[in-house]
Amino acid sequence: MSSVINPEIVDSKQRARAIARVRERGVVMPTFSQLANPSSIPAAASKALADVAPDEPHAGNLWRVHWYNGADRASRIDVPGYLVLPESLTGVKAPIVVLLGRRFPMIGAHKVLPAYSALATQLVTGRFDPEHQKAIWPSTGNYCRGGVSVSRVLGCRGVAVLPEGMSRERFEWLEKWVAHPDDIVRTPGTESNVKEIYDKCAELDRDPQNVILNQFSAFSNYIIHYACTGSAAEQAFLAFKGAGQGRLAAFVSATGSAGTIAAGDYLKKRHGTQIAAVEALECPTMLNNGYGEHNIQGIGDKHIPFIHNVMNTDVVIGVSDRVSDGLNLLFGSDVGRKYLQKRQNLDAGLIAAFADVGISGFANIVASIKLAKQLHYGPDDVIVTVATDSSSLYDSERDSYRAKHFASFDEVNAGEIFGSCLGSVATDNVMELTDQLRRQVFNLGYYTWVEQQGVSVEDFERRRHQLFWSGLADSLPEWDRLIEDFNAEAFGPQHKAEMAGKARS
Repeated sequence: MSSVINPEIVDSKQRARAIARVRERGVVMPTFSQLANPSSIPAAASKALADVAPDEPHAGNLWRVHWYNGADRASRIDVPGYLVLPESLTGVKAPIVVLLGRRFPMIGAHKVLPAYSALATQLVTGRFDPEHQKAIWPSTGNYCRGGVSVSRVLGCRGVAVLPEGMSRERFEWLEKWVAHPDDIVRTPGTESNVKEIYDKCAELDRDPQNVILNQFSAFSNYIIHYACTGSAAEQAFLAFKGAGQGRLAAFVSATGSAGTIAAGDYLKKRHGTQIAAVEALECPTMLNNGYGEHNIQGIGDKHIPFIHNVMNTDVVIGVSDRVSDGLNLLFGSDVGRKYLQKRQNLDAGLIAAFADVGISGFANIVASIKLAKQLHYGPDDVIVTVATDSSSLYDSERDSYRAKHFASFDEVNAGEIFGSCLGSVATDNVMELTDQLRRQVFNLGYYTWVEQQGVSVEDFERRRHQLFWSGLADSLPEWDRLIEDFNAEAFGPQHKAEMAGKARS
């Protein structure tokens, strides 16, 4: 298994076929820096988006794969979309800023960002031939949808590999977007069954026509989130605080594939931000080397992702899926919203804005509250977290939870959920990491990556050191150059000059 992707061309013939494909389909690829700072996107690319719908499998939507889309998911804004959660909701004085992944194109979730970066790095280095090979996207739901959408734009086969127990809405989306029904591969289990996904990918990998784009081990996932999500979190914090006092105290993220949490490394370097990793209490892998099943869809579990910079993580927080499922019902039902407005006196606009928050977003919010209480944060300590996707992906999960737990969901039940899931949030299952505890969590990854997936001990060990991770972040300009060269070969050297000139301005 090759987990480290170096910015060098490995197959010039495959790269030439990839260039021919993007030229044929008119696909101009944005650089990673342009997605981190969309104001550097060429005016011509922005203008061409006027007639492109955000959910259309159109090459233009690659230029919307960033955090700066407006609420309509089509226009571009100066500051990433975010919510600020007040003390009246959270019970803590520390403001919690929630980035909104729903505004990303095609899939309504930010996982299209690492999917794009994974395929882009493969294309520009000649590791993927869109004419003859299939892109295999292992995922617990959103990443594979991002992969299928990007594959569709390129006109190649994208295969989604995900657990059969994920939300109905995910499968309905995939059924509309894949090229063939066989391009949806259902593996046994639910959210925690990542090993079963790996086993299926190992089987598919025996066919040389299949290229596995594993988000859990692809460092392109780390690099793109470090640059794009890190910068977006910083800009949202600066916009919220304005000229006021305050510090970016913490970045909170469910680990999942450990791509999003890379933003914490960016923020720690620039602001001294604490990094908190969130996992399901029903599957406490980092907290207790534990295992189990849970329903916080989109965060994976039962292993330590290869791209998780464990030795730079400060806190681990466990959140029960009972909490995230309950809040999904509370904020997503008419009864719940009525209770929040009339009995908790919450602003109607804030309540409505929670349509942009999915199950994992609720887990991140509750983890942020736990962290604020554990570390005694005050009004000048800003926490930034992420809502990966929206509530629309979990209508069926909401209905299932309501049917299972309530004969008739009423205002009393809504009050019970508010009290148990928000009003009484405590500091249980919060672990501040010492160096020894970091080493324990890091070492747990050995069994997945060395024993099961064939990573060399040397490649595994080098990830202990921060110089390795800073080297990944520093490779971004080289990836930008490769993308610019790729575009230039597809569309002419003048195109590269225009792109580079705009990026420098």
